Amino acid sequence: MQLGMIGLGRMGANMVRRLMKAGHQCVVFDMNADAVKKLADEGATGASSLADFVKKLTKPRAAWVMVPCGAPTEKTVQALAEHMEAGDAIIDGGNSYFKDDVARAKAVKPKGIDYIDVGTSGGVWGLERGYCLMIGGPKAAVERLDPIFKTLAPGRGDIPATPGREKATGTAEQGYLHCGPTGTGHFVKMIHNGIEYGVMQAYAEGFDIMKSANSDQVAEDHRFQLNLADIAEVWRRGSVVGSWLLDLAASALAENPTLANFSGFVQDSGEGRWTVYTAIEEAVPADVLTTALYTRFRSRQEHTFAEKVLSAMRYKFGGHVERATGG
Repeated sequence: MQLGMIGLGRMGANMVRRLMKAGHQCVVFDMNADAVKKLADEGATGASSLADFVKKLTKPRAAWVMVPCGAPTEKTVQALAEHMEAGDAIIDGGNSYFKDDVARAKAVKPKGIDYIDVGTSGGVWGLERGYCLMIGGPKAAVERLDPIFKTLAPGRGDIPATPGREKATGTAEQGYLHCGPTGTGHFVKMIHNGIEYGVMQAYAEGFDIMKSANSDQVAEDHRFQLNLADIAEVWRRGSVVGSWLLDLAASALAENPTLANFSGFVQDSGEGRWTVYTAIEEAVPADVLTTALYTRFRSRQEHTFAEKVLSAMRYKFGGHVERATGG
């Protein structure tokens, strides 16, 4: 099957490679001509502009947009829609806000263009492992593109069937799922990333507590010098807290047990914020996910004004003097 890919960063380029490896034909475009040439050298059909890109696609066309969310995606979708026709499909595989998907689908509907949103998880490992895909959009358009989604997804692999689902039908066990109408793919991916924030924060805090077990704040008889890399490794082997995130943490600790190569400055990609916004709109308590998001904000500052207020109040009511930082 043929697919056009716009945006040849690490994920976009590797998705093209995974598709071509399975025999699909790919037309590619990126503002970086070198990125286009590199994939053209590997077998893709390169395009020099969006107009050229659309021209090289066979009707009904399918164009996958893999550019940063927000304005870049908006501009790309609008430009694509000007060149595409009824029956064509625009697929947004980036990290867009689900409300933006709903608006874009309405904008292109008068031209008869199908808009599909795909929450894509897999990162830099997806080329070999496959990508977990959460898909939203018109059923007929999603079914037409099933060969693309099936190729990009991980497949069943060696993961045992979930008890009680032995007779289940559908594609969930293959690693991709049509979640519902336009917007649902990125909605589910948004919640996925919100949960990811919370799980990562739990691991981070747990390892921090173990690292501090040898602190002079602890009674001498209760101090422990723990090998965090070994602990992460043993947890990977049969523990109830095992996960791919733990696998990645174990790998990082094996490479550098002190993690001195990291500053601790943690960005948020957007989905965590949107998850919290949505929880507020639905009046659903999301204490862990909200706290995990705020902790990422905290990581970008050495000391916040709030902490200064806390310190000032402690001094005023109890004479508590700030400890020297050693800096």
